[in-house]
Amino acid sequence: MNKNYVFGAFMALLSLSSCYNGNSNGNATSANPSFDDVITSRRSVRKYDASKKISEAEVRDLIKAVQDAPSWANQQPTKYYVAISPEKLAAVQDMVGGNKERIKDAPVLIVSTYERGKSGFFQGEQSNEVGDGWGAYDNGLSNCYLILKARAMGFDTLIMGMRDADKLRELFSIPENETVMAVISLGYRAEEPNRPERKNLDEIVKIF
Repeated sequence: MNKNYVFGAFMALLSLSSCYNGNSNGNATSANPSFDDVITSRRSVRKYDASKKISEAEVRDLIKAVQDAPSWANQQPTKYYVAISPEKLAAVQDMVGGNKERIKDAPVLIVSTYERGKSGFFQGEQSNEVGDGWGAYDNGLSNCYLILKARAMGFDTLIMGMRDADKLRELFSIPENETVMAVISLGYRAEEPNRPERKNLDEIVKIF
């Protein structure tokens, strides 16, 4: 057999094997996953692997990437409060209602807020009827960046709207001009979650 052919085949197999380093639980992703891979493998995860931790440095890398999210006039109204110590994790777990058991093994919990009076305003005046709703909109964009970047890093997330905003505000000394939106769990999936059915495309889009 031609030596060049054998070498080429070997290199092709090597390239394929290095593109993906996964397992049955989906805990590992490719070193450089495509955007489609990130989207299709992201799930709302409700059971985490307690044996796997996430470092403060990794959380900082994640949040740094989220800073590229767009916002109204680049106001960047979204703020994040991160529980990573055992004491803070235990406290936040008691503030997410029925999700407590689902996220009890997540090594990181992130509280997402936004500053009111920024997005949706110009020179202190409300720009349109949506008003501070634009702050919530920008917060959603930032959180979207967060969960997608997390997946690209091999992590999993769950965005939780069930939370005690008053207790979270007290725990993290969140200023009164910030609206508490969600708590986001961050960790590694302990099992492969199902993918719920999506609506037919024609139900959500009208092209004129």
